[in-house]
Parts: sequence; structure tokens; C-alpha cells
Amino acid sequence: MLADIDTANNLVELFLKRADEKGDSAFLGAKIDGSWQTISWAEAANRVCLLAENLRALGLRDGDRVCLVSENRPEWCIADLAIMAAGCITVPTYVTNTERDHVHILDNSGAKAVIVSTEKLLRPLHGALQASGVAEHVIGIEDLHRQQSGSFEFHTWAKMTAGDAAAARKAVDQRIASIGRGDTACIIYTSGTGGAPRGVKQHHGAILCNAAGAAEILSEDFGIDDDERFLSFLPLSHAYEHTGGQYLPIGVGAQIYYAEGLEKLASNIEETRPTIMVVVPRLFEVLRTRIMKQVQKQGGLAEKLMNTALEVGERRAEGRKQFGDGAKDFVVGKLLRPKIRQRFGGRMKAMVSGGAPLNPEVGVFFESMGLTMLQGYGQTEAGPVISCNRPAAGIKMDTVGPPMRGVDIKIAEDGEILCRGELVMHGYWQNQGETERTIRDGWLHTGDIGHLDDKGRIVITDRKKDMIVNDKGDNIAPQKVEGMLTLQPEIGQAMVAGDKRPYIVGLIVPDPEWQLEWCQAQGKKFDCKQLQDLPEFKAAVRAAVDRVNKDLSVTEKVRQFAIADEPFTIENEEMTPSMKIRRHKIKERYGDRLDGLYRG
Repeated sequence: MLADIDTANNLVELFLKRADEKGDSAFLGAKIDGSWQTISWAEAANRVCLLAENLRALGLRDGDRVCLVSENRPEWCIADLAIMAAGCITVPTYVTNTERDHVHILDNSGAKAVIVSTEKLLRPLHGALQASGVAEHVIGIEDLHRQQSGSFEFHTWAKMTAGDAAAARKAVDQRIASIGRGDTACIIYTSGTGGAPRGVKQHHGAILCNAAGAAEILSEDFGIDDDERFLSFLPLSHAYEHTGGQYLPIGVGAQIYYAEGLEKLASNIEETRPTIMVVVPRLFEVLRTRIMKQVQKQGGLAEKLMNTALEVGERRAEGRKQFGDGAKDFVVGKLLRPKIRQRFGGRMKAMVSGGAPLNPEVGVFFESMGLTMLQGYGQTEAGPVISCNRPAAGIKMDTVGPPMRGVDIKIAEDGEILCRGELVMHGYWQNQGETERTIRDGWLHTGDIGHLDDKGRIVITDRKKDMIVNDKGDNIAPQKVEGMLTLQPEIGQAMVAGDKRPYIVGLIVPDPEWQLEWCQAQGKKFDCKQLQDLPEFKAAVRAAVDRVNKDLSVTEKVRQFAIADEPFTIENEEMTPSMKIRRHKIKERYGDRLDGLYRG
């Protein structure tokens, strides 16, 4: 199977080869009307080819962009492959995007068509379609209420997946014969430090290189069976799930089941019994808390076994052994771990964490419970996986493992991690300046600071760039949010934070003139520190923050804020001479206050 991934010219070719091999075996699974139902590889291939030919019949041509706006579901995978099979380029977008986000992506990508799953997701998209005017066709996976369409036409999924499957397959085979590994497969938009999302051009070879490297780890460290099953949970519009949760399973001939959502994830795991899961640290933290509470509630032997497992696991992670650890580990392995593993379906080979830094303590917990945890590292610009922990190299939770197969790493003089290989993007869509800044002499400048340990594993020590990565792996550009906040008359300066946290919080410096006017109107004394605790004053600032939140996506919204004691200035070292805020200085001063916004 690894050889097939290495020699495939494009992602569609790889998929169709697997579909021919697997035939009527189950491929895509989803819960419909209370029961899990599957689509076979053969049926999925038919739908991919039919949709591809019907896209061509609408007038789409090689290189045209098609936006895909949908939650995770079998049709997402089919649509993605069909767009590529039509010779076009997929532009995945987040279901949390605002109308403004959609306008930017539609305008920037020049998408000729949009595939959208539901009426709910059409609502913010519809205004963007009319505002941009670039898309000519809208295809609804489910029935859509026909609003005034303007310059675009509506099409149904049933119509777009109908026709002569054999003829469609023949046409697709002929077309994809000319698509190579260097051709663009998709444009995945990721937030830039300047605010506007940048489109990362991922070529077929970048994703295939990633899938091959990950497949090698699965094959050598865990073995690949005929009944491998992935549970897809993270948004497929995220490069991590797109490659790791879709094209890796296609590459190894695995089934993909789609989770119903976070609330039902635990039961979905038990029902579908996956062998591999690709997840973000936040999910592990939630599951860890849930397991610990359940075991502590039982008390007695169960709680004692868990505490013993954690003590032994922590010592093992630190490389120090204690007499009797072997015997303790044996008892835990017999009495506790099988029950924990059963909660994860009983067949889990490995859970792969990526998209955001993993707290080593969380990793040690799951390893102690008998569940193999692999931490990966990467970014959208690199397919997106650069490295991954693996048992063969020795799992160390404060590292992100050695580079994957086909990946070259070097450390620049300033400590920045540089990456080279087929996995590196071919650039940002219509952004040559940023492309040249990011890729120099063939090396991708990751913006992360780190080093290689004595076993060649990457250790990340700092983030060179200011990008916030929340605990779910979402990237948020702080400058965008801060810029929008300071446009409000009530707000003079702002800094937002939220790295490795569940949501964004802000530190606000009220505009001095507005503050004075407010005090005069309310008959209050103009005293910055006293005003901080005044409910009416905070409510007035909150109104400004809420106005900004209306134009932000769910992940960007400022949920809580604190008011600074004084403005950020050069004199108090909270601004540079070029008038940029010095985040580390502000966090040193207000760190406790910002942390407090996550409590209570």
C-alpha cells in the first residue's frame, strides 16, 4: 500500500485504485435516523465520477476553484474528490465562517461554484455570494430553500450525482491521467498575521507525501489490517483532518466514520470502535477530565489503580524507575486498562494529537491508561504534518517526534525550524510577497523556534510568529481582532490572548477622550483604576466588544476582557518605537488578570 501512495500521480488516482480493490466493502459511515449506515467504495467511486462529469457539464474547466462549505459527512469526501476529478481545485471553508469571511475567500479564490450542505450554512453564504458575484453555480447537498439567486444557479445533489457511471468513470480516468503530483489539489485558507486569511496552495504531492509518511508509521509501528477504521471528528476544512482523517485512510484502504459532534463523541467512539483517531489536545483534556471524574466517583480499588498507573507512568516518562513498578504495572494492566480501552471501543491502536501543543501531563495520562498517544507537529503550509512521535523512535511527550519520511529539517541561526521536501506548499494563492517571505531557497520558514534532541526528535521551545493556536488547534490572527477592536470609538488599544486556551480573551485600554466624555455624562470621577470596577463602565466597553464580535467567527470572538491600568506606551515598555505592542511585556504585567478570565 505504501508503494501505491508513493507512485500515485494524484489523489483521485489513489482513491480509484483503492475503490477498485475494495469494491463493495464499507468505506464511508454516518449515523442516519439513529443507526450507522455505510457507503461502499464502489458506490463512492461512482458518485465521485458522476459529480465530476456533471461539474464539467456546468462549464467548469481545469484549474477552476470550487468552494466546499459543509460539516463532516460522506458527501464532503465525495465532493472533494469529485472537484479534483473534474480537474478543478477544492477550496474548503469553515462552517463557522461569517459572511465577511466568505466574501474574502470567494473574491480571493475566484470560485466558479460552491457546494454547500444545508440551509443553515447557506444563510451566511448567500449574502457573500451576492456581494462577490464570482460564483455561477450553487449545489446543495440537502434541499435548499430557493432564495433570489442573482447571478448564480441552484443545483440539487441528486441531479449532480445522476447519469451513466461507467461513462463518467472512463472520462475521469482520461482526465486525471494528465494531473501530476505538482498540480494544485486544494487551496486551504489559514489566518495570516495581517488579518486576511491566506490561501495555501497544497499540491497533490504534498498530501500524498504526508499520507505516505503517516502510513509508514502505522505500518511499521502498529500494522495495517483489512478492518482499519478512522473516526472523523475535526473539521475537514482544517488541513490536519483533510490529510490525516481523509487521505491517510484512503491511502491505507481504511473505513471513515463521521462523528455526530462533541456531545456524542464518547458514545460514537464506543459504537464505531475505531482503530485510529486524529484529534486536537483540547479533546484529550476533556476526555481525561471525564475519565478521572468517573473513576474518582467509583472510589475504592478503581481510584487506587488509576493513581498507581499515573505514578508509574510519570516515572517512566521521566526516565526513572522504582523497585516494584513492573509488578504494579502488571496489576494495572490486568484490572484497569482493559476497562479504559473499552471506553475507546476496544480496538484503538493509536490516537494522534496535532494542531496545537499537547500538555505532556495529558499525554502521560493516556499512556498510563494503556492508550498509545502520538503527538505530531506541522502547519498547513507543509501538508500539514512535518513530524510525529512514534514508538520505534521512543515516545517523549515534550517532543513532537522525528521528521516524517521525505522531510528535511534544519535549525536556522536564530533557532527557527526550517522544513524542506515535497510536502512544502507551492505558495500562497495570489500572494507572491508572502510566499517569498515564507519559502526561501526551498526551505519553509515555520515561524517556530526549537531544536533537535539527541535522538533527532523536534523540540519546540517558542513561537516566532504571534499567531494564537487555541486548544482545539484553530489558528487566530491576533492583529486582525485587535485592529477591529481599536476601530471602535470606546477602545484606544487592545491585546488579545488565548494560546492553548478554549477561547479568546482581551485586555482593553479605553480611548481617553471617550472615557472622559463618558465620565462627564454619567457624573463620575475620571479615574482609570476606579472605573475598571464600575459595572456601568464595563457594560459600555462590553457593548463595543460585542459589536466587533458580530463580525468575527466563533473562534475569533472575544469572550471575556479586562481593562488595563494605563495605556500601552514606549515608556512603560509595552510598545516598541514603531508603535507595535510588546506582547510578552504586557503578559508579564497582566498575565494573572488574563488567566483569571478563564476562571468563574
